[in-house]
Amino acid sequence: MQPTLIVPPHHPPSRGAYSPGVKVDAGNVSWLFVTGQLAIDATGNVIAPLDATRQTEFVFELIGAILAEAGMDFSHVVRAQTYLTNMADFEKFSAVRNRHFGSSRPASTLLEVKGLAKPGCCVEIEVTAVK
Repeated sequence: MQPTLIVPPHHPPSRGAYSPGVKVDAGNVSWLFVTGQLAIDATGNVIAPLDATRQTEFVFELIGAILAEAGMDFSHVVRAQTYLTNMADFEKFSAVRNRHFGSSRPASTLLEVKGLAKPGCCVEIEVTAVK
């Protein structure tokens, strides 16, 4: 069971010693663990500071690219964990999330946090997928 690092082309560089995703094949099942994604572009700039709608859209684009690189899509997501810096942004976040997950409803946790790794970021999302 050798983990495979998943880094889609054009993905923003990691801010530390981690990969955007790690895929683990266990028999005929593949697990994908996606690191918490922030709305940061390839040059390290925050996308739409404090705009929860645009940041959520951007983060789901990043997650979608990681899933695709691993041969998966949003229907394979079984767990999602979201961090918001302002619970008042829940409806904005939810509207975007619901478009991506459609009728599938992964097990989810939502936490309000004081801050995220980069000032101006107001949403971070990590997922686990299985295929």
